[in-house]
Amino acid sequence: MKSAVETLNPTRVRLTVEVPFEELKDSLDAAYKKINQQVTVKGFRKGKVPARVIDQRFGRGAVLEEAVNDALPKFYTDAVNEAELNVLGQPEVDITELKDGETLNFTAEVDIRPSIEIPDFSGIEVEVDAVEVTDEDVAKAVEELRERFASTSPVERAAEDGDVVTIDLEAKVDGEVLEDGVADGVSYTIGSGELLDGIDDAVKGLEAGGEATFTSELKGGSAAGKEAEVTVKVTQVAARELPELDDEFAQLASEFDTIEELRADSRKRLENMKQYDQATQAQERVLEKLLELVEVPVPEKLLEDEVNTRKHNLEHHQLGQMGLDLAKYLEIQGKTEEEFETETREAAVKGIKTQFVLDELVKQEKLNVNQEELTEHLMRRAASSGMSPDQFAQAVVEGGQVPLLVGEVARGKALAVVVEKATVKDTNGEVIDLDDEDEETEAPEAEAAETTESAEEKTEG
Repeated sequence: MKSAVETLNPTRVRLTVEVPFEELKDSLDAAYKKINQQVTVKGFRKGKVPARVIDQRFGRGAVLEEAVNDALPKFYTDAVNEAELNVLGQPEVDITELKDGETLNFTAEVDIRPSIEIPDFSGIEVEVDAVEVTDEDVAKAVEELRERFASTSPVERAAEDGDVVTIDLEAKVDGEVLEDGVADGVSYTIGSGELLDGIDDAVKGLEAGGEATFTSELKGGSAAGKEAEVTVKVTQVAARELPELDDEFAQLASEFDTIEELRADSRKRLENMKQYDQATQAQERVLEKLLELVEVPVPEKLLEDEVNTRKHNLEHHQLGQMGLDLAKYLEIQGKTEEEFETETREAAVKGIKTQFVLDELVKQEKLNVNQEELTEHLMRRAASSGMSPDQFAQAVVEGGQVPLLVGEVARGKALAVVVEKATVKDTNGEVIDLDDEDEETEAPEAEAAETTESAEEKTEG
């Protein structure tokens, strides 16, 4: 077999392959054997029909077609390996010549990973938000904890903001009660915004036994997005009572003995959260700067596939779970279809570039992924997917996704290398040492893996 490579553009090549006919022998034998098992010829036992009879009865062309279809993948793979190409996706194959007994010639056009040169990135500088926790932040956190320990007691008065009401609901569209539009005994906190628009105004001022009707757009169910006439009946009004902010509350709501210890712990937790956010922000901004430094051509077909994948996942998975279609989603977001298309394409380009650049860095820095790092990443991915680690690991193995997870970890380590060499300052002008912060949060590689996942989303190559 002889092969040659023609570069069509920085991300696409054409392979020209010439195969001597004798190299098709194994595939021809396999073709005769396969056809033998499929046909019946009078006078011959099944599977024992001679090749010359098959040629006469079914045509040599059918045999050649079967043999070529069997052989092409191997010859294509050999040509790719011989040229040391890093191909993306499936090739477009064209058989240019097939002479029985002489030769098989074909071409294969395929996208390849572009050659990328990573420049010196040690001069990257970014600014991030300063970690500042105010007394108001702490007070808000403690108040939220206090809200969780609130108790309720029925009252004989009109419902007010903050009260918990028990209600029955009935929704009609075009005068007809919806099958899934009736609910009894629903508990609702007035002002929480957790149910329908307009319900707060409807129930405020009602006592137990009171009823009101209002119009609202349904957020889910069989008539999601439609205007409905909703009747709400209050069956109970209960006042919420918050516990006193004292040592007794601290002992009830935490492992601490005093309210001051609880406040100090809340401050520390908020600082850790803001440090984590700061580290993530640093990684995102360093990645942006890195991508600006590198010229990355993007294969057009890969880009189109990525755009289509993102749109499909949004429409058929994320929006479907919320009972929305794309048109309603765009209306809620205040975006036109053109704006959505542009944003999706830009995100896809960024995802592809991120993967290409960080994969090149993995090679350049000779980064490897050990079992402990892979297991840790798998545990985090399992937690975010809502699956147990065992379930997630089984799904990954069965789906052949282990190399993808290894790639995610490796790219996270590559980004961590870049962040480590970058200068990160906060808005107060202070230089931030992310290694110190990560002792309190996560390893920089783990955080960086999350950052690269966010940028890449579903990009695969």
